[in-house]
Amino acid sequence: MTARMHNKVFIISLGCAKNLVDSEHMLGLLKSYGFDIVDDIDKTDIAVVNTCAFIRAAVEETIDTILEVAGHKKKGSLKKLVVAGCFVQRYGYKLRNEIPEVDGWIGTGEISRIADIIMADNSEGLAPFYIGRPLFLADHQLPRVRTTPFFSAYLKIAEGCSHRCSYCIIPGLRGPFRSRNMESLVLEAEKMVDRGVKEINLIAQDTSRYGSDLGSHVCLEDLLEKLVAVKGIKWIRLLYCHPEGVSERLLDLIDSEELICPYLDLPQQHVNNQILKAMGRGYAQETPMELIGRIRAKKRGISIRTTLMVGFPGETEEMFIELCEFVKKTRIEHLGVFVYSPEKGTPAARFKSTVDIKTAEQRRAEILRIQSEISRELNQQKIGKTIPVLIEGSSTETDLLLAGRTAAMAPDVDDQVLINKGRGIIGEIMPVLITEAYSYDVIGEIVECQ
Repeated sequence: MTARMHNKVFIISLGCAKNLVDSEHMLGLLKSYGFDIVDDIDKTDIAVVNTCAFIRAAVEETIDTILEVAGHKKKGSLKKLVVAGCFVQRYGYKLRNEIPEVDGWIGTGEISRIADIIMADNSEGLAPFYIGRPLFLADHQLPRVRTTPFFSAYLKIAEGCSHRCSYCIIPGLRGPFRSRNMESLVLEAEKMVDRGVKEINLIAQDTSRYGSDLGSHVCLEDLLEKLVAVKGIKWIRLLYCHPEGVSERLLDLIDSEELICPYLDLPQQHVNNQILKAMGRGYAQETPMELIGRIRAKKRGISIRTTLMVGFPGETEEMFIELCEFVKKTRIEHLGVFVYSPEKGTPAARFKSTVDIKTAEQRRAEILRIQSEISRELNQQKIGKTIPVLIEGSSTETDLLLAGRTAAMAPDVDDQVLINKGRGIIGEIMPVLITEAYSYDVIGEIVECQ
């Protein structure tokens, strides 16, 4: 099989936005080799599944997806199936025997070899397997085909993780934390703007750690100052910030630079110090409540997204109540809650579990119930206000409505503004008058310019 045959390639990207960027690089590389990119699995010769294996549910979704795609081979419409990413990195060579339907395997550190593995000869029946230490770091020169809307893009500023959270396998899947060169990031951002991007979302395993491995004079705040100078950018959003990395300088930048969205994605996981210490995330300088207070003190009104984990070994009813009180007092704008999943190979998997799955699920439901009321109240405060909204297109709920996001809403993970009146232009930031509000949606109408 050669690229000169104009083989068609279809990719499925599972998991987070960081995975999506890897998928876009693989598409870019394949396109540069002459492969045709298609968006319909029934019209492709080759399928690539870029996988997630962070927790048990992600592993199950990955296996189901691989087997579903393999079914297309039995129909004769698909000639080759390649599996890439975290699932391969986590389970290694044993996958070759356990899922023989796959024609090639490639780990997280080998995505630059995606064309090689597709074109590899496996006529002897042994699927090629490219895996090694995950040390690869893409830059602006690596080809990329963006799959996000033309007006929005993810900019991966670093790869890997050097934190040692006791429940997390990411360092093993992605390698140590390593930052991209700042000049490379600025060049990529400029290229994005040239192609119509208005919103750039910064991502990494920990964006707040950016530059820590590049020397004493490089940090996230320096990068932000460079990016706000790029002409054409309208919104810059920070995702995946570790609570330890929220400096006063960072908050001041968000407060003073209009192009930086008043938004912080800040996974807290828990607030009880005993649990946080067991997680490898114990606070030393300030409590989670103090951190939220410091963010709230800024004049601009920074919206916060966080994730919490319930059911971690050792979590007592009193600790859970403490977590609930934190949610009630902080009134965070966007909140996700997960049930702890013991992952083989992590220190936490060896901890004695004290919370059964039924109790953990009930705790998750209780926090979501509390948050639902908070979200409804926060959204209702927007009624009567006119807010800039990035118009994205038809609503995922109904094609009859347009939908968009404010600067305080991240793509894919947060709610949207539904628009029931006015002429919206996709990719434009337009004023929207909020007329209705519910727990997870606000509704408004475009304000026509006079």
